[in-house]
Amino acid sequence: MADPQPEPSDAEPMPDRTGAGPGVDPLAPHHFGPAHPVERIDLGARTIWRAGWVLAAVVACVLGLWFLLMQGGGTIFVLIVSAFLAVAMEPAVVWVSRWVRRRVLATAIVFVTILAVLSGFLTAFGGLLVSEVATLSQSVPSAVNSAVAWVNNVFHTSYDVNNLFTNLNVTPDRVASYAAQLSGGAFQVLGDIVGGVFHAFAILLFTLYISASMPALRGWFAGLFPPARQEVVLTVWEVFVTKVGGYVTARVILAIFSATAHGIFMLAVGMPYWIALGLWFGLVSQFVPTIGTYIAVALPAVVGFTSDRPILGILIIAFSVAYQQFENLILDPRISSRAVDVHPGVVFASVLLGAELFGLVGGLLAVPVAATLTTVFEIYKTRYEISPEIDASARSTATRARRRKSGGPADDDRPNPDDRPDPDPADADDPGPTPAAPDQR
Repeated sequence: MADPQPEPSDAEPMPDRTGAGPGVDPLAPHHFGPAHPVERIDLGARTIWRAGWVLAAVVACVLGLWFLLMQGGGTIFVLIVSAFLAVAMEPAVVWVSRWVRRRVLATAIVFVTILAVLSGFLTAFGGLLVSEVATLSQSVPSAVNSAVAWVNNVFHTSYDVNNLFTNLNVTPDRVASYAAQLSGGAFQVLGDIVGGVFHAFAILLFTLYISASMPALRGWFAGLFPPARQEVVLTVWEVFVTKVGGYVTARVILAIFSATAHGIFMLAVGMPYWIALGLWFGLVSQFVPTIGTYIAVALPAVVGFTSDRPILGILIIAFSVAYQQFENLILDPRISSRAVDVHPGVVFASVLLGAELFGLVGGLLAVPVAATLTTVFEIYKTRYEISPEIDASARSTATRARRRKSGGPADDDRPNPDDRPDPDPADADDPGPTPAAPDQR
């Protein structure tokens, strides 16, 4: 008898939960999800030679850049300083260009004016320096005799200058050897001076070229980037020009205040060469970073101590200290904050870092570079406000953590009177159980 056939059913077939799909053995090993192609690395001779050439090209580029920096560091330094000076001149050139249509002529006018001011300063300071060196060299013997007489008077000794020179072995032969060494050093100093003059001439020439072609240079530099990035590049360019111009303008204003104040004080106390010393103090104290004030006060102090009244040296040091406090607390925040708008801590750190990395020029460039980076960061950053709830929660968590660390109970471990259940209003009307009557027996 044949087996009965199963009746057809309208029920839907059970879904395949193995993920193997129809026609695939569910017991066979398989992988879930889409299959990823296997990447094979060709280690043939062609690939190895290509990787070797790429590595050799990278090493050659690094070595070439290192050689360029080591051998052409002076030229790179000249170009950087020239670009900075050209950017610093930009506000003045733009201002002159309002009356002079040709930018080259406006650049020449500003350039000649700056050179005239610097030449006058160097002429006055050069004469002062030569005069003071001559005076100092003439006053050395009398100063030594006065010092020895003061020691003999205070300590009741009987030292003699000639005996001191004999004991120190200061003989004519030794003096001649010192003179020979100084003459060799003098030739080296003369070579350094000639090299410095050549670099100064190169800096002035490149500054004139860069300043005259500043608009064309701006367009050329922005054209190196795609249109999507050109707005950012031009924004950074304008911010840098504004910050450098503002920084130089602020320094010039502070230098004028400083030179005027110190010049008037030196004139009042009778200091010689008060005009040259005032200009020296104003320029050096403002344009030499970090240690400019100390260098600026050194020369007037030496002039005062070597004059007929040595008390002038003490007076100029005291006035310089007082004026520096006035400048740091009142003048500098009002002038520099509008021009640069950088926190004083950021200014000090940037000047130290720039001077340590690149010397004097790095210290000069550090403040406008830091101001530019800070402004660009303020423009393109995304800032999120802190809600009062998050601030209060963070403070509460920190307070509980401190109390737990100190061994005291945290806020959540203390009984909170607000956590007690509210009294039932019905309980307020219920007088409670009636006390039992006292026994009358």
